[in-house]
Formats: sequence, C-alpha cells, structure tokens
Amino acid sequence: MKIIVRWLLLASALLLVAYLYTGVAVTSFASAMIAAFVIGIFNTLLRPLLVLLTLPVTLLTLGLFLFVINALMFWAAAYVLDGFAVNGFGAALIGSLIYSVCGIVIDAAMERLFPSAISAA
Repeated sequence: MKIIVRWLLLASALLLVAYLYTGVAVTSFASAMIAAFVIGIFNTLLRPLLVLLTLPVTLLTLGLFLFVINALMFWAAAYVLDGFAVNGFGAALIGSLIYSVCGIVIDAAMERLFPSAISAA
C-alpha cells in the first residue's frame, strides 16, 4: 500500500514540476505515472552504477556532480517516453531539482503516515 501511495504522489509531483517549470511537459496523469515508474527504475538500476563510475568527479566537486547524475536520469526517462518531455539538459537539471525536493517532502509525509515498525518500537 505504501509503495502505491508513494508512486501516485511522485506522479503528482511530476505534474507539479510540469506546471511550475515550462521546460518539462507531461501530457496526462497516466504519462506521469509511467514516467515516475521509469525514473524510479533508472534511479534503482542505473544511478548506482553512474555514481560508482563518476566517484572521482563527485569527490572533486564535493558531491555536486550528483545533481548532474539526477538530471541525466530525468532526461533519460523523458527520452524513452512519449508523454513526458524535457527541453534539454538545463531543463532536466531544474526539473530534477524540483522533483527531488518534492520527493523529499513526500518521503517525510510518508514516514508520518506509515511509520515503520522499527521506529514505532
């Protein structure tokens, strides 16, 4: 249940990003749900590999290169999907920043709504 609620909230966050920033476009809520799923899959499978491969650059930039990796995941999802579009890398960077802030807020709200068994004990 928690995963489905989080997925719906992240899809809504993607629609919010498209509403707030003109460089990102989402055609429908269904497209936002698919895009949120694809971004999640990319972040689960590709992001750790990219973080590992770019570790020297990430260390040199004191972690700021992770913003570039997030933007690449956002941009890659837009590239493979039809109902989700990003107008260039700059738009992907700004869109991924807004989406990440929304994700942090959603995760904080989810912890309040669905407290884990470990923290409840």
